[in-house]
Amino acid sequence: MTRVTLWHNPRCSKSRAALALLTDAGAEVTIRLYLDDAPSRDELVAAQDLLNCPVIGMMRPCEPAFRDMALTRETHADTLMQAMAQNPKLIERPIAFADGKAIIGRPPEAVLDLI
Repeated sequence: MTRVTLWHNPRCSKSRAALALLTDAGAEVTIRLYLDDAPSRDELVAAQDLLNCPVIGMMRPCEPAFRDMALTRETHADTLMQAMAQNPKLIERPIAFADGKAIIGRPPEAVLDLI
């Protein structure tokens, strides 16, 4: 059985769908409610490394907080990381981790690539 950690927002339909797909596939899922238990900057850097994507690729630039913090797609990566650490609503969701890999569950079926 594959163990998966899911950065989850239960109010998000994509996150709920990813969780259901993982559990239906028999994965042992550990849920991290990342809005309540925000990842540190170091955890975000590690996640980005596993995702192998630019920082902006793991963000939600359409969130009001993105504009409120005067962020742009051209903002320096360190600043974007700090912004996500301070305001976890900016983190794209869900993010699933297993066996030294990570994937953003968009579409939700993408998380099945981990198991």
